[in-house]
Amino acid sequence: MGKLFGTDGIRGTANKYPITPEIAVAVGRAVALFFKKKKGNSNIIIGRDTRISGPMLEHALAAGICSAGANAYLTGILPTPGIAFITSSSHDAVAGIVISASHNPFYDNGIKIFKGNGFKLSDVEEAEIEKLVLSSQTTSKSESTSNIGKVFKIDDARQTYCDFLKTTVTQKNPFKGIKIIIDCSNGATYRIAPMLFADLGADVESVFINPDGKNINENCGSQYPQILGEKVVEKGADIGIAFDGDGDRLIAVDEKGNILTGDQILVICAIAMKKQKDLKNNLVVSTIMSNIGLKLALKNIGVKHIVTDVGDRSVVKEMLLSKAVLGGEESGHIVFLNHHTTGDGLLAAIRLIKAVKILSKPLSELGGIMTVFPQVLINVEVKSRPDIKSISAVQDAIELVEKKLNKKGRVLVRYSGTRPLCRIMVEGPDIDNTSMYCRQIADTVQEELGV
Repeated sequence: MGKLFGTDGIRGTANKYPITPEIAVAVGRAVALFFKKKKGNSNIIIGRDTRISGPMLEHALAAGICSAGANAYLTGILPTPGIAFITSSSHDAVAGIVISASHNPFYDNGIKIFKGNGFKLSDVEEAEIEKLVLSSQTTSKSESTSNIGKVFKIDDARQTYCDFLKTTVTQKNPFKGIKIIIDCSNGATYRIAPMLFADLGADVESVFINPDGKNINENCGSQYPQILGEKVVEKGADIGIAFDGDGDRLIAVDEKGNILTGDQILVICAIAMKKQKDLKNNLVVSTIMSNIGLKLALKNIGVKHIVTDVGDRSVVKEMLLSKAVLGGEESGHIVFLNHHTTGDGLLAAIRLIKAVKILSKPLSELGGIMTVFPQVLINVEVKSRPDIKSISAVQDAIELVEKKLNKKGRVLVRYSGTRPLCRIMVEGPDIDNTSMYCRQIADTVQEELGV
């Protein structure tokens, strides 16, 4: 059996290694053993999104937890950041486990683990748990019959999380008079998002709120906000907000139907937080995937900027080190560390709408503060993952494009941390040349590494 953990937990096709009931049992048992050794007890929260494979993995994880003498507390369907919050706010919970493959299609699923404080595991902690999963300890060290754990349901998890989100705004009905169209991606936000924003006083209309286990992220949500954009214009709404399947990403649409990226959301929130004197250390953290325009926009408004590796774990790690309270990714993972421990699409939507009110300008005008450089991303399915720098043909293709860009753009070639893909990203001054350059590199990657 190979390595389990990628950049964001364990992920793959459901019912195939490593996302099988057998591995889920072993993961549940390993997590319980790991935290019992550290904390002395193991009450563990489990939540999931709407995928058809979710209950199968939920029961398998719970079985593994109980076999190690720990208790499993099931939230049912709840956004990933909601599970992190329930875990951190439950004084006797030592960990939380999320069953989700985020923005991936329904046939994928994954297992993400939060510590009792609501933060994701470190690389070292993941390695220790992985060692337990792959060792004989998870099959031989079961508790006696009298020490088997129990399974409990948390019936009020959704309301508890909703109440927490409402505490991040102080006024009563703060969004009264604002018309919002919400795209719930047929995912984990399909109940809580409409309820939350209606409770905050907004005029709410929701789409993609009928999950059937197989339609999560299907031509909807943060990955496909085009239908949302059309709906916003048709209904004359002030804003559209789109979440991914597990609710930790936000992509917004302005009143004219234009799609705003996570980078643009970061800039708008930074301006509002700076105006309110809430932007600690006058600093924003983002990843290497952020558009060049983000760096330029932050410089123009006098905000410092730190760049990290890909992944919200990297962003949060740097935010803790630099004592920043705002960070995120171009994909829509936005972290408000003064409120929560992880990227939260619902919280980001609240903060964005609040920023629009603070700055008293339409979202289309605020989105224009950042110039988005044309960015093209091509994914190539690969059969192996050798060091990119060791493949001379690929390096030659990259160097040729960088020379043509002449410092008016950039190239980033990296492997996906969760799927067998090589991601080629090129930014440049115009879309035609940027697309051509990206395709040239992608073709070379396909020739050298493609399936």
